[in-house]
Amino acid sequence: MKKEINVLSLGAGTQSSAMALMAAHGDLPRPDYIIFADTGWEPKHVYEWLEKLKKELSKFDLEVITVSHGNIYEDTLRSLETGESVPSMPFYTKNRETGKKGIVMRQCTGEYKIKPIYKKVRELLGYKKGQQVKELVYMWKGITTDEIARIRESTDKWIKFKYPLFEKGMDRLDAINYVRDKMGEIPPKSSCIGCPFHNDEMWLNIKRNSPEEWQQAVELDKKIRNHPKFRDELYLHKSCVPLDEVDLNENQLSFSDIIDDFENECMGMCGL
Repeated sequence: MKKEINVLSLGAGTQSSAMALMAAHGDLPRPDYIIFADTGWEPKHVYEWLEKLKKELSKFDLEVITVSHGNIYEDTLRSLETGESVPSMPFYTKNRETGKKGIVMRQCTGEYKIKPIYKKVRELLGYKKGQQVKELVYMWKGITTDEIARIRESTDKWIKFKYPLFEKGMDRLDAINYVRDKMGEIPPKSSCIGCPFHNDEMWLNIKRNSPEEWQQAVELDKKIRNHPKFRDELYLHKSCVPLDEVDLNENQLSFSDIIDDFENECMGMCGL
């Protein structure tokens, strides 16, 4: 029988924070490792929350390991100047002649979230590149009962996804209440500053409360318009309108749109 290793994938959002706190307080088994994959372009408040959470978990001798593939914002800007290939964000596309809209295949989650965690797990278990992992690794994901559509099976034989909150019958509100009870507050949504899957409420929140981060997103949106690797125009906003020209007050998405985008966004790795 294979040795089992439990790894909590921490996105620094509500659900994964709830899992970590539940492990600390004995409401879940203690994982062998807690790993946070930093894209380098998380909002300031996410890093602030992460530090609070790490401090709380340290009281229970639980350590958060941070890994990184690089800075997705800086990498994308550099690729626009040099033409080098970097994992693509799911930019929205608009054909210059017909106006037909589409979306770029998302590579960022895999390269900036999933692979760095898997690489670190292999390293922690003492494996070199190319060596076969003999252990069975249970990768914990913070998905609740109201997000059943996001539950998936791993395509890697040595990884098996585990959904502790779902297994306990917890929905998102349960997770929120648990975190609030233990921390006195709840975390903000965890996702990259310029994630194209933001709904208008998120964009408006960034614009109002984080002017520097808003300007970064606006700058990137302008620079991707004439991406050297794409014939179509690229945009951060799904309307295919320049971000700083979008009427965020009038273009609110419906609740179903928000859920659909969030489901498409992250495969259980971002925003949790």
